[in-house]
Amino acid sequence: MLLLAGGAALCALLPLGFIGWIAIETGWQTALALIWRPRVGELLANTLLLEICTLPPAILLALALAWLTERSDMPGASFLSWLTVAPLAVPAFVQSYAWVSLFPRFHGLPAAALVSVLAYLPFLYLPVAAQMRRLDPELEHAAASLGQSPARIVLRVVLPQLRLAVCGGGLLVGLHLLAEYGLYAMIRFDTFTTAIIDQFQSSYNGPAANMLAGVLVLSCAGLIGLEWLLRGHARYARIGSGAPRPAPRRKLGRWRLPALALPLALASLGLGVPALTLSRWLMAGGDASWQQGALAAAMATTLGYAAAGALAAVAAALPMAWLSVRAPSRATRFLESCHSYPGALPGVVVALALVTVTVRIALPLYQTVATVVLAYVLMLLPRALVGLRAGIAQVPIELERAAASLGRNPARTLLAVTLPLAAPGIAAAMALVAMGVATELTATLLLAPNGTRTLATEFWALTSELDYAKAAPYAVLMILLSLPMTALLHAQARKTLNA
Repeated sequence: MLLLAGGAALCALLPLGFIGWIAIETGWQTALALIWRPRVGELLANTLLLEICTLPPAILLALALAWLTERSDMPGASFLSWLTVAPLAVPAFVQSYAWVSLFPRFHGLPAAALVSVLAYLPFLYLPVAAQMRRLDPELEHAAASLGQSPARIVLRVVLPQLRLAVCGGGLLVGLHLLAEYGLYAMIRFDTFTTAIIDQFQSSYNGPAANMLAGVLVLSCAGLIGLEWLLRGHARYARIGSGAPRPAPRRKLGRWRLPALALPLALASLGLGVPALTLSRWLMAGGDASWQQGALAAAMATTLGYAAAGALAAVAAALPMAWLSVRAPSRATRFLESCHSYPGALPGVVVALALVTVTVRIALPLYQTVATVVLAYVLMLLPRALVGLRAGIAQVPIELERAAASLGRNPARTLLAVTLPLAAPGIAAAMALVAMGVATELTATLLLAPNGTRTLATEFWALTSELDYAKAAPYAVLMILLSLPMTALLHAQARKTLNA
């Protein structure tokens, strides 16, 4: 198991090693010349402005929505919670397509910030809502008995306990902002990812694109470090006898209708605009838009890649998941961190690493299905690891020991006992990976064999030609494929809340 997990960890370290190798090979003088350019400064400014304009409003909206759905007597709180999470089913580049096709002059930083908030708000809402419902109301009652006003209770008691959820969700959103390509390319807002792909596709300028990728990785590392500093080292566990009571629901009174307008307005923007746009273009295209020959081929290719990526990622993550549960140690924690860090890397960095390695070392693998699937595995390995780890942890180790006492060797015990009992976690992990593959755009554009058509790449090609009517069915199918995953995430979050 250690050998298998170590091999997977070495593969996961490939993008990081690629960045260092390219910097050394390029030469420090050339590398510095490529980095210290006005263009890089402009991209850094755009990135900083995008983070500043997106994260604070997203955090405030997530806190407000979590309080309304978990702590107030707002009618239909469960349904409104689902509405808040549902935009996850709409890929970010489909969101931008919906807004741009409805408002052709919808470009620049304000447009990028608005669509980013709508697309990525659920990543903040889910952890904040989960944490808010688990808060012990006795702390708030104690603060009130000491004369604290409701506003001071929120600032001094509630918000500090939500720090981990806010920092974790904010980090996830911030990393998505750094990695996203389709959303900002369509809205014509330059980021590192759009610049890297433009540089690579227009002139195949490897060193320039690779140095931009290095700066992008450093930006990700800086964001992770900032989250670590803001998170702090405080403890948040409840100490004492008994169990915390559920928090009472606050009555909104005459503020009920105005408060109800917030989640409905966000749902109208995050779901209504895509629904309106897609309906409009589907009606304009008529039956012909569904009779495209490439549509069925793209659907089949997407499903094939999703299945292959899910199976490969789960197989690669399985040894590490088993070790982290059954044999935790310093070595396994190190290997686990190697498996997890690719989740913080933009897909374009992983794709560039594989392009360079295949072109220079393994040319027969360049633009092959195997390389594309390997990219999916590296990018989505953390998703597979999380699902597998949870599934294996729910299997009693006593059953494995009983199987061993009956003469089963470790491999047969794993296959006959552990994996069947961990099937729900394995299925969830495969679903997480498959849905990520179904809507992945960046790596597929750079690595897929010539002539490959997935729902995402075909949608992107048609929107690049401004053929929005033909692109609409591809967007609808991607949303339909993503809906089960979104429902699973929401259901698991509610299950965690009720646990």
